[in-house]
Amino acid sequence: MTVTANEVKTKGVSLFDYMFEKFSEVIINVRGKNKYFVIPFDEYEAYRAYKLDIAHKEVMKNIEANQYHTDIDKHFKEIEEAIKND
Repeated sequence: MTVTANEVKTKGVSLFDYMFEKFSEVIINVRGKNKYFVIPFDEYEAYRAYKLDIAHKEVMKNIEANQYHTDIDKHFKEIEEAIKND
């Protein structure tokens, strides 16, 4: 469900309580553009745990493939280069 920023401003967080009774997510529209996505905190925690689980699996895969650094300076230089090239 989409609401405007003005509705959030005038109704406050009680708007979200009402919206979450009917919908599992709320999109906040600012000046005609969807700008924010709001979900209940327990759903955020589940999503965050899911993302951390994926990151952990990727790290473990890299360790098994021997694709990791033991030289921190080299690692930071590669990160800086990746940022520059992004």
